[in-house]
Amino acid sequence: MAIAFLTLELHIEAAQSIKDRRQVVRSLKDRLRASFNVSVAELDGAELWNRASVGVVSISSSRDYLDGLMKNVESAATRIANNQGADVADAYLEFF
Repeated sequence: MAIAFLTLELHIEAAQSIKDRRQVVRSLKDRLRASFNVSVAELDGAELWNRASVGVVSISSSRDYLDGLMKNVESAATRIANNQGADVADAYLEFF
């Protein structure tokens, strides 16, 4: 049994308020959940309105499957963020 944990660091340049930040993060979370059947959550508080951290987790018996899945999730997150006026500044993938 393997667990994959992908951390996405977002830079939301278009955000002018906490409301704008929440809209981008909520859209990203909802679309990733619907497209990939993964668990998604915002990891940090709302200290900065133009930055956010999002965690994506999935469990499988195949580590290779999880590696491919998380690469697809990262690519989709980059596209979704770019469409919302944000950038994926960094991404970290860990296996447990």
